[in-house]
Amino acid sequence: MIAVPHYITPADYLALERQNPIRHEYRRGLVYAMTGGSDAHSRIAVNLLSLINPHLDGTNCRLYNGDVKVNYADDFYYYPDAFVTCDPRDRDDRYIKRYPKLIAEVLSPATEAFDRQDKFDDYSQIDSLEEYVLISQDSQRVECRRRNANKTWETTVYEMGDRVTLASLKLEFSIAKLYRGID
Repeated sequence: MIAVPHYITPADYLALERQNPIRHEYRRGLVYAMTGGSDAHSRIAVNLLSLINPHLDGTNCRLYNGDVKVNYADDFYYYPDAFVTCDPRDRDDRYIKRYPKLIAEVLSPATEAFDRQDKFDDYSQIDSLEEYVLISQDSQRVECRRRNANKTWETTVYEMGDRVTLASLKLEFSIAKLYRGID
């Protein structure tokens, strides 16, 4: 849903975001209100963060949840459900990160098509991005899109009983751990 139905500049968007308690995403001049999440969405995101965070101990990488924006060239500002950056340049701004290595989105019916296509197209412009992870709420299904040596994207799908590999982080875990506590 478009929150502001006319073009605004990136600077105006950032000013709006600083004073508004409701989060909005920005894409090429249009501002979109963030939708509320379900309990499954929340549990999956918490589980993912819980699996990644201890793995990053002792590294220069940082994990962020959906409270911090990812940006590229003022074309978009998104709040991914989880992302990791290892780039020291991302320590300069507390609110916006520009060099993510991994981005994960928990899919919801309202955003799934956008996350799969337009958002992926936008994120693909970020040279540092190695892996884009799409996690289903409705079934144990994780889709990992990875940038290969030829700078093209390959997709691996994990389902019930599989072990998920986040290649960009050299992390592997059972898909069941990602979905624990889901009713």
